[in-house]
Amino acid sequence: MFEVILTRRKRFGWRWQVCDQSGKIFADGFERTRPAAKYHGERALFFLLSQAYLRKRSAASSED
Repeated sequence: MFEVILTRRKRFGWRWQVCDQSGKIFADGFERTRPAAKYHGERALFFLLSQAYLRKRSAASSED
């Protein structure tokens, strides 16, 4: 299970992270606004999940 975490960084903006349940960070970044941080965090999560799906799918087809 992955999650997107948004953290306020005083006056400078927002930090986003994509982590697993154990706290391992898979992607992170920094944006000026909360909506931008939310967008980029969710985009990174989607990319991470889609790449895992494509790898699994290509591995299954190569076994055939």
